[in-house]
Amino acid sequence: MTASPELHPASAADLTANSTTQLGSVAQSETDAEASVSDDQFGLELDHTPDDVEMSLFDHLEELRQRIFYALIAVVGGIALCFTGVKQIVQVLEIPAQGVKFLQLAPGEYFFVSIKVAAYSGLVVASPFVLYQILQFVLPGLTRRERRIIGPIIFGSSFLFAAGLAFAYYALIPAALKFFISYGADVVEQLWSIDRYFEFVLLLLFSTGLAFQIPVVQVLLGYLGIVSSKQMLAGWRYVILGAAVLGALLTPSTDPLTQSLLGGAALGLYFGGTGIVMLLGK
Repeated sequence: MTASPELHPASAADLTANSTTQLGSVAQSETDAEASVSDDQFGLELDHTPDDVEMSLFDHLEELRQRIFYALIAVVGGIALCFTGVKQIVQVLEIPAQGVKFLQLAPGEYFFVSIKVAAYSGLVVASPFVLYQILQFVLPGLTRRERRIIGPIIFGSSFLFAAGLAFAYYALIPAALKFFISYGADVVEQLWSIDRYFEFVLLLLFSTGLAFQIPVVQVLLGYLGIVSSKQMLAGWRYVILGAAVLGALLTPSTDPLTQSLLGGAALGLYFGGTGIVMLLGK
């Protein structure tokens, strides 16, 4: 009868350690698999539309018609509200042209100027409600991932538009008017058409507000992966040329000071937007 060999203590310890290691590896694999499934589920949830409700084409068109109708009512109400206080708005917009007398060169010119000022002001007043209607129409079709960026984009766009209006009112308009007044001070008396003045002021205000949307466009392009921050920085020569062209096109005046100020602001906004895209890691 053959005696069974005795198991060496060291071999038993090695066997126990190997078994423990194998069990740990299996447990770790199961944990990694669960984490991978969890990440996949999280990714699917981000790409899922929470309000996924099927609607026909006619239902979409009907909802779009209602949203447009509500937005138009808000715009008309904002214009009517601003028209009741249009004199105060006109006086505020006349402040940058201190020392200049305004003339009404045709019957009803100030009346039509008042309508124009009320229309622009009403659009600004009604813009939050109009934006809300757009969001209510678009939001059900957005995924969770897209909804995470829509809030900061809207807030940033509104803030930049208001900053553009303030920049035009406190910097661009006074600089342009000072240039024109000082240029012809010894030759002509400063008597300006009120219609031409407000056409200049309103156009400069809103064109500057739109120019301040450059970082918003950059963030959207970067977030969607269309353009990277390196590509934005690589084209700095074209950006400088584009800023000069933008300043020349958006400013209703032809003085170099106003164009330089707007072009410089556009450059600062562009490189600021590039920095934001870089911070986002896009």
